[in-house]
Amino acid sequence: MNDQELKRRVTTPAEREALKVFRRVEAEKAMTEHEKAQKALNENRERLKALRLARDAAEKAKRT
Repeated sequence: MNDQELKRRVTTPAEREALKVFRRVEAEKAMTEHEKAQKALNENRERLKALRLARDAAEKAKRT
């Protein structure tokens, strides 16, 4: 390895700003995906809860 390979590349202010914007967009995209996954999980949990409650109510009515 020579000295050129070991030196860090200096970024310009424009490059730093572009990286900040890129990171912000990627973070928003990740949060959107996370929110979609959370919403789907909550909807599925509520659906299963409703099915369980209906099944339990039917079973209780059947016993009495």
